[in-house]
Amino acid sequence: MRILAVDVGTGTQDILLFDSEQPVENALQLIMPSPTQIAAGRIRRATSANRPVVLTGVIAGGGPCHWALGDHLRAGLSAYATPDAAATFDDDLDAVQQMGVTVISADEAARADGERVPLRDLDLDAIRSALSAFDVSGNFDGIAVGCLDHGAAPPGYSDRLFRFDHLRRVVDRRNDLREFAYLPEDLPEYLTRARALVSCVGGDAPVVFLDTGPAAALGALQDPLVGDRDEQLVLNLGNMHALAFHLHGTQIISLYEHHTGEMAPPQIEDFTSRLLAGRLPHEDVFNSKGHGVYYAGDPGAGSKNPDRPVIAVTGPQRGKLRGSRLNPYFAVPHGDMMVSGCFGLLWAFAEKRGEAREEIIAGLGISVSNLTS
Repeated sequence: MRILAVDVGTGTQDILLFDSEQPVENALQLIMPSPTQIAAGRIRRATSANRPVVLTGVIAGGGPCHWALGDHLRAGLSAYATPDAAATFDDDLDAVQQMGVTVISADEAARADGERVPLRDLDLDAIRSALSAFDVSGNFDGIAVGCLDHGAAPPGYSDRLFRFDHLRRVVDRRNDLREFAYLPEDLPEYLTRARALVSCVGGDAPVVFLDTGPAAALGALQDPLVGDRDEQLVLNLGNMHALAFHLHGTQIISLYEHHTGEMAPPQIEDFTSRLLAGRLPHEDVFNSKGHGVYYAGDPGAGSKNPDRPVIAVTGPQRGKLRGSRLNPYFAVPHGDMMVSGCFGLLWAFAEKRGEAREEIIAGLGISVSNLTS
């Protein structure tokens, strides 16, 4: 069974091709620039050439491409976008037009003069082309994809709070990291970026979506030094977002989410220590430009482990905690940190696609019974 896992971040897109007939250590990997970085580069080249840009495609990740578009507009150059592409920059298309972008129809975009920049979080043709260069088949039995979706917040409502409302809602529904995984037909309407990402797969193969934060945590749990503990703190330091889960296996005790770039190492240490102790208020995170804090049980209970649970760190910005007083363990599931999220995506695919469960779990070599309640 061959499952393609694609974890879409801000700096990179991490791609893993799992084959259940091979040791998981032999899984093929690509760590490539993220789609938003690729789009940003194309916009900046158009800016340098004094050319308008024509943005097409679907809702995708912002960040770098949003910043590049802002620079393009400040240079006095024109930008056009179809409605779906424009929603990458703001759910409110009036706000996009206020930025200086002209929103046009797909037919108008086809006729518009300018450098065309397609927006999408998944380009299967590009992945297949890369694999083909090494004589690897582009046929897959399933595809697992992940991204971080703030969701389409109502006008006037904080994107950060709306994202955190989603996290809280999922945990309240069923307290398990795997609950963040969805089949396409079950994705909430408000998760517009996730829905657009899944749509890029089309009918190519069975697909499962999982949020990148829980994906990294599920991946880190596959490191025996993390998964074999009764209690864990998994901290994913991504290029854009930092998400900490205080866990008992896949069950969530508490969590906080912030923006990695807004946090200096001492603040990460402080927030993480206070989360473990049950003394980190939601307001401290939200008022420092983060998303928030959530306790699934009694906030005052804190960690029940007198020796403190293992603090496992993953993500491309994990170097922020090198030499930290937290004495973190840098998780390396299956010997590879950069595809922690992909390993989590594979676990999610196994859980949501029952016909593949036994083969994938056996291929990953994890003891699920030890990690789930």
